[in-house]
Amino acid sequence: MSLFVKKPLEQLLAASNEKGLKRTLGPANLIALGIGAIIGAGLFVRTAAAAGQAAGPAVTISFIIAAVGCAFAGLCYAEFASMIPVAGSAYAYSYVTMGEIVAWIIGWALIMEYALGAATVSIAWSEYLNRLLGGGIPYEWCHSPFESITDANGVFHQGIINAPALIILLLLTLLLIKGTQESAFVNAIIVFIKVAIVVLFIFIGWQFINPGNHTPYMIPEGAAPVIDQSGKVIREYTEWNKFGWGGVLGGAAIVFFAFIGFDAVSTAAQEAKNPKRDMPIGILGSLVVCTILYILFGHVLTGVAPWQDFADPQKGGEASVAYAISHYMPGYEWLSTAVTIAILAGFSSVILVMLLGQSRVFYTMSNDGLIPKVFSVLHPRFQTPYRSNWILFVFVGLFAAFVPGHVAGDLTSFGTLFAFVLVSLGVWILRIKSPNIERPFKSPLSSKKFPLVPILGAVICTAMIAAIDSRTLTVAAVWMVIGLVVYFAYSRHHSKLTKKP
Repeated sequence: MSLFVKKPLEQLLAASNEKGLKRTLGPANLIALGIGAIIGAGLFVRTAAAAGQAAGPAVTISFIIAAVGCAFAGLCYAEFASMIPVAGSAYAYSYVTMGEIVAWIIGWALIMEYALGAATVSIAWSEYLNRLLGGGIPYEWCHSPFESITDANGVFHQGIINAPALIILLLLTLLLIKGTQESAFVNAIIVFIKVAIVVLFIFIGWQFINPGNHTPYMIPEGAAPVIDQSGKVIREYTEWNKFGWGGVLGGAAIVFFAFIGFDAVSTAAQEAKNPKRDMPIGILGSLVVCTILYILFGHVLTGVAPWQDFADPQKGGEASVAYAISHYMPGYEWLSTAVTIAILAGFSSVILVMLLGQSRVFYTMSNDGLIPKVFSVLHPRFQTPYRSNWILFVFVGLFAAFVPGHVAGDLTSFGTLFAFVLVSLGVWILRIKSPNIERPFKSPLSSKKFPLVPILGAVICTAMIAAIDSRTLTVAAVWMVIGLVVYFAYSRHHSKLTKKP
């Protein structure tokens, strides 16, 4: 049995026409789905983090670099999604172009993006809800058992369960089981709320920009380290990816998290009304809208507050935007509350789309026999993979309820970038091996001899992987080894493509 056996393209196209998931999504739904997944924690948290750790005010250029890498990958996703309109995203595309073992690896990597991403964001959702309520939720019921704190009165508190994270996951799981169209409607409402607040911050904050905060635009070589009140050095700028153009690239690797999600649109290809036309619109449209907002947001935030402030974790952490408003925008303290609401809305839509994406990847992998059949069973009335949704809720819920949020770290960025590299290479391979197949959407500047867009997509995303810290790369490598063990122990023997009759 060859590890690189490929799924026939004709078989995959035939599967897209079979009765299964309901086709209910139009182009507006798909764009909103993409924006719902993209604008979340990344915009409000990673912008300040990238500015303070690596890029300075040039975080706007970091956004452009990350967006360009995403754009090249997005064009490749759009070509695949219009040509092969099935659920499964990068996993399905890799199965056709590079073989089963590569498809399994990318499917396993996508768990880092979707499942672990949903768990991590749900934990952050719990933290922001508690902040909005003024700390009204008891510590024990909004933290994992591995977390503890001694309050100002000397009372020790030990976490028991992160109940709010579990509750939001349950509500969104029930919504997904009810139907994709209903989920898309709720997502559209959430998207409107958070985009409106982002635009409001940009509009009001523009009046408070101090041009001196943008000079110099990049962190200079030999920049002074950041020292806290006790004299302890908390941030240095000696590594290649912490200053100058290297810092801009390092910042791109950090803010890339803010772009995670547009690829999730491709997982809904089998539920699009007219995927050949609408998938490119959904993928590229959401990416364009969010990139414009990100650049403007980064410009305003680093203009309102100096980037050195964000180098301090106490100022450049999760409350970085609120910090900038309260310290540099007098009279607009109410905007901090609005930003918190936008963050909660953003988190909610991100969790929704991540759970949707993961369940659709599992649905396709299950149909191929690589994971148990239970993941592809559809609800008799709603035509959604409800059992997969429930299993995913248990898995993600256990992580969210009992594990600290920092554990996942930047694994979601690695999993996404890895998928982008393989999808870009896949377009190139399919151009060579199947040049005559119908392509309703064709990535530009990509001839058979010199496919510029796929090459640039793979190169830029690989460069951003190289800029990720070594600790995250080590953990990702361990995760991939575990995936290979699962493949050789179960998936290889149950694959429908290679199973003997």
